[in-house]
Amino acid sequence: MKPASTDRIVARFVVPADHPALPGHFPGRPILPGVLLLDAVLRAAGLARARLLRVKFTAPVLPGDAVELIIEQRAPLRLAFTGCCRGIVVIAGELTCTPPDPPP
Repeated sequence: MKPASTDRIVARFVVPADHPALPGHFPGRPILPGVLLLDAVLRAAGLARARLLRVKFTAPVLPGDAVELIIEQRAPLRLAFTGCCRGIVVIAGELTCTPPDPPP
């Protein structure tokens, strides 16, 4: 992950062709499950939890694809994200961050 600025994060990952989720999703035409794309967004943003406001999956992510995530802060606890591979947007959405728990 390479932070471009304090308000923007750019992260890249490659979907391994042998990822364990691929054989069952979908048999004969494996694609990366959307929940794993969302998990990659949370990890890139450094979040353990968040509330999803909206998400749109616009194209499948295939074995061997390189995905670039761009996450931008829109408000103090609000992030927008976009993921692209093969030159097309594959996921876009917005989430709110859960503020950290106060110290005991």
